[in-house]
Amino acid sequence: MNKKYEMDMYHGPLMKQMIQFSIPLILTGILQLLFNAVDVIVVGRFTGSTALAAVGSTTFLINLFTNLFIGISLGVNVLVARYYASGQEDAVSEIVHTAIATALISGISMTILGILTSRPALILMDTPEDVLDQAVLYIRIYYLGMTFFMLYNYGAAVLKGIGDTRRPLYSLIFAGILNVVCNLILVIVFHMGVAGVAIATIFSQCISSLLVIGCLMKTNGCYRFVPSRLCLKWNYMKAIFVIGIPAGIQSTIINLSNALLQTSVNSFGSLATAGYTAANNMLGFMYSAVNAISQCCMSFTSQNMGAGKKKRMDLVCRNGLILEVGLSLLMGCCFYFFGPLLLGIYTTDGNVIKNGMEILSITTLPYFLCGIMDMIPGCMRGMGHAFVPMILSIIGTVGVRLIWIFGAFPLHRSLFFLFISYPLSWLVTIVMQAVCYYFVRKKVHLQMQITS
Repeated sequence: MNKKYEMDMYHGPLMKQMIQFSIPLILTGILQLLFNAVDVIVVGRFTGSTALAAVGSTTFLINLFTNLFIGISLGVNVLVARYYASGQEDAVSEIVHTAIATALISGISMTILGILTSRPALILMDTPEDVLDQAVLYIRIYYLGMTFFMLYNYGAAVLKGIGDTRRPLYSLIFAGILNVVCNLILVIVFHMGVAGVAIATIFSQCISSLLVIGCLMKTNGCYRFVPSRLCLKWNYMKAIFVIGIPAGIQSTIINLSNALLQTSVNSFGSLATAGYTAANNMLGFMYSAVNAISQCCMSFTSQNMGAGKKKRMDLVCRNGLILEVGLSLLMGCCFYFFGPLLLGIYTTDGNVIKNGMEILSITTLPYFLCGIMDMIPGCMRGMGHAFVPMILSIIGTVGVRLIWIFGAFPLHRSLFFLFISYPLSWLVTIVMQAVCYYFVRKKVHLQMQITS
């Protein structure tokens, strides 16, 4: 068995274990975004600001569709962790094969839906006319790789459930290096522009998915994947969906509000869109880091719940809060003070950098609020409660941002004022999520006491 990759999350020094679990997860998220940023940097540097805006204008549309299915993978993570900790090996095996089957179905569905709806959706988002055709080309090619994308994420969710965050990282590093090489060759040598970037992305996603699935096929543990055992067990699918679908819907609706916000950004023209693309990539690095802590809290909470460790579940939340705030403040200060220099990596256009800094100046320093907002629902998902946190997140983030976009923003039209909606929505959501966590924790502890 591959015990060196597995982790017992319910014994031992908790903070040390959470850090050990989180570091590869943080690096995975950051490297994933870094390799994606190569797409933006290469087209921005070697194809021009129009191509940069074209790639950037597709970001929220891609996330809008993919986050629903990625959210479901969180349900896989929680269930694998819980049944693995309680020693129910047959259940773990059936969850794994149900998860991979779900990934295949969702990936194929995403490809078909994405190709059919890409142009109308981009037009609806008020994508600038001078970048529309390139944006449609990029996103349609990108969607062809959705099956590989889903297989990697669902396979990685299984590995995270048993405490393995290292092998998904190794797979991503190898595939990401290939992505960079292909980007440079297809864009610089063959002058394929946004099409070359999209093709390179598909190739790297294929490699990363094959490596992760290979890990599952080679293990001797209960989470081993055998293609002939692919199945859709309704009882486990239902449990996965109860946790995963609310998380996916939450991400999807929040990204819908962000897509609406991007429409407001697009109204300033292609230079503002390009500045937002670069700034949003940088914010993506921050979110990737804080989301890794949230996933860590979710996995640790789920394993400790499966093992009946109530007090340790509380410590997971406390340690997660410390890690979220510390990491967010560190990254926020770096991005705030070195913002112009970092934006200069994406583009040499001074107007684009100026627009990007307007956004970063109001979102980076208070980003620790986003970390707290993301961590609390992570702990609740680990306890098997995802629906109410979803509702509160939608009310707090989407509701506040919609009110801001349609109420306050028209009175003071600037990128800085538009993005005040970010920290404001984070703060409102934290208050509601904290109250919800109090009652969920109380209910779960009572249930564990009754069943023990």
